[in-house]
Amino acid sequence: MPSLGRASAMIAAGTIASRATGLIRAVVLVTAIGAFGEASDAFSVANQLPNYVFQVLSAGLITAVLVPQIVKWSAREDGGRAHLSKLFTLGTIAMLAVTAVAMLLAPWLIALLGRDWAPDQRALGTAFAYWCLPQVFFYGMFALIGETLNARRVFGPYAWAPIVNNIVSIIGFAAFIVIFGGERSELHQWDPLLIGVFGGITTFGIVAQTIVLVIFWRRTGLSLRPDFRWRGMGLGDLRDLARWSFAMLLVGLVVSVVQQQVISDASGDDASATVWMNAWLVFMLPYSIIVMSIGTPYFTQLSEHASEGRDDEVRADIGRAIRTLGLLVVIAAVALMVAAVPASRVFTGSEEQAVAAAPVLIGFLASLVPLAVQFIVQRAFYAYGDTRTPFLFTAFQAAIAIGLALLMPLIFSEGYLAAAVAFCQSLSSLAQVILASWLLHRRLGSLGMGTSIWALTRFTLAAIPAGIAAFAVYILAGGDGSWMAGSGIDGIPGKLLAAVGAGILGLIAIVVYIAILALFRAPELRTTAGLVRRLTGR
Repeated sequence: MPSLGRASAMIAAGTIASRATGLIRAVVLVTAIGAFGEASDAFSVANQLPNYVFQVLSAGLITAVLVPQIVKWSAREDGGRAHLSKLFTLGTIAMLAVTAVAMLLAPWLIALLGRDWAPDQRALGTAFAYWCLPQVFFYGMFALIGETLNARRVFGPYAWAPIVNNIVSIIGFAAFIVIFGGERSELHQWDPLLIGVFGGITTFGIVAQTIVLVIFWRRTGLSLRPDFRWRGMGLGDLRDLARWSFAMLLVGLVVSVVQQQVISDASGDDASATVWMNAWLVFMLPYSIIVMSIGTPYFTQLSEHASEGRDDEVRADIGRAIRTLGLLVVIAAVALMVAAVPASRVFTGSEEQAVAAAPVLIGFLASLVPLAVQFIVQRAFYAYGDTRTPFLFTAFQAAIAIGLALLMPLIFSEGYLAAAVAFCQSLSSLAQVILASWLLHRRLGSLGMGTSIWALTRFTLAAIPAGIAAFAVYILAGGDGSWMAGSGIDGIPGKLLAAVGAGILGLIAIVVYIAILALFRAPELRTTAGLVRRLTGR
């Protein structure tokens, strides 16, 4: 599959660069605003609001509904130009309307997420939200343009464009620190000027990455124009598909709201919104690099095979993708769990804060393998135009996640709330993928899940000793109080030492893991090695 290999290589390279610069952006951001504190959490929640809306728009409408439709439209004589002109006209108007409504609701949205915040913290969060919510429009257009590029097999720009956002933000936040100073984690340290500058930097980065995609649009070979004649483009069919997708993502949004409400009580001295989001950022590093780079081209191929009725090839794609992803994500999860404290130190202000934040990261990492499988299974349903079934198993997952999250304050103190809720999220994801796989089996017949589960089991058995070896090195180096955990040495920044320590631990785990798989001649190792060679351009 040379086309998939080239597409995966392009996406992987862009994703790695994007995530690497994203980590640097997060470090600079935390330096400016802190990781623990009421002001830090107020900004984090406000800046997350556009992302919540973006997730509904991108995953709920664009990925689930429009990509398969765009693939079908592209097979027409005009390459889909007529329908895409109508779609982009409608999409632009819809994004503007959603952005306007979100800004009107800003005070209520902040009050909803910061349920246990004091009035001053809510006021600061609302002020930040007014500056951050215009991102909704640009996020929406970014997703619409990017997914259209992907559907037209122009995979690179969507993966590479976020680098521009990161660079703009890094420069902006660094300038903010130089001019105004850093560690502004307390409410009294902010005034309207500082709020406007900080929020403006964040939003301008999203604007910049959207402009980059516009520049690359010509590679689709399509010329669009405003077209308000929406009759005849199949809005009825799209509406039926989108209804379930929106319902599914809204359910996910409810889960996020409940989780933020539960952990908001810990805001100030304990791990809360900022730690939660930084832990999620670290978790998303392997997920994006591995799952998105390999899974996105598979989704386009799944849509093509499904639209042509080639079910056998769809089943083969599913099994191959799960096993390929599994080999990589299993060791990624174990390696990051071992390096949780050093990885968390990069996004916190001290070793003590890193130790407090590490359990949140570990809680998320428990779901890395289930989510990788879920990515493929869910998109198989999308490839067949089925958005109702994904809603059903997402509602099932949401019920478990909400129920467990609401129980956590009765069991754990504020210092452990965020970690407990993160682990509950992982448990619900595992239950979701089990149900989703069973439902897909009912639809398509045998998916070879037995083979895939056995492969994942073998990968896990190989990853455990690899993780033990890396953890032994961490303990021998001094554990949580060592340089690996970010304890400064002769003026060397603790964050830098922690990053190096996390890299060393990860490398040890990976080397041992590969050696064990090679020793037992795991057949998937050769397949993945070939994929890696393609990803590196060899």
